[in-house]
Amino acid sequence: MSGLQRRRVEPEILDELSPADPRAVASRRDLGRLNALMLHRGILVNLMRRHLTLPPRRILEIGAGDGRFMLAAARRLAKQWPDVDLVLLDRQPLVRPETLQAFQRLGWRVQIVTADVFDWTEAAGAPRFDAVTANLFLHHFREPALARLLRALAALSPTILATEPLRAPFPLFASRMLWAIGANDVTRNDAPASVRAGFSGRDISALWPHEEGWRLEEGRRGLFTQGFAARRIAR
Repeated sequence: MSGLQRRRVEPEILDELSPADPRAVASRRDLGRLNALMLHRGILVNLMRRHLTLPPRRILEIGAGDGRFMLAAARRLAKQWPDVDLVLLDRQPLVRPETLQAFQRLGWRVQIVTADVFDWTEAAGAPRFDAVTANLFLHHFREPALARLLRALAALSPTILATEPLRAPFPLFASRMLWAIGANDVTRNDAPASVRAGFSGRDISALWPHEEGWRLEEGRRGLFTQGFAARRIAR
């Protein structure tokens, strides 16, 4: 576990590239494949089904990117949850018209919000949601900023769900082997950085606001993933 005892948040190349840069486009394609290999869609869907006992009406995804990750989850959920207002929040959203049309066919209405996650979630007029989800997003923040973000999310929703990189030797080893699936240089750099910035044990839970009335669940999900769920307990 040498070198992985503590989180190490480093700049990632993809965050610095223009969305239209061919290297960024290729890396986003790689991320889609990695989400599939890590089974993140299924893990998030299972978390949503487990922790949302009633069909949600409003869902917020932070760090939504091109929206295709949530679309894949929605395809598994829409029969049970056919009438959802979904907000996709990102600093640089890249949601294509065909993705919006696919959501519409499922009966999900989508609003795209271009904003800094802190500015938007901490705004006095920010709406409330039945659930907030994040995929491969929380690990970008160092502890003080992540604690601040979790406080803001706790004020927005009674259910927070996240799928993040597992900080462990095997995921780190696997992240260094992505040349074998044709990942480009951006992905080959950023994937190990994401693992080193990832989570293990109760890392996220330790930063959750110290308030009564919340049930936290955190731990390894599969080979590569740290799952996190926070649910407000009804009184």
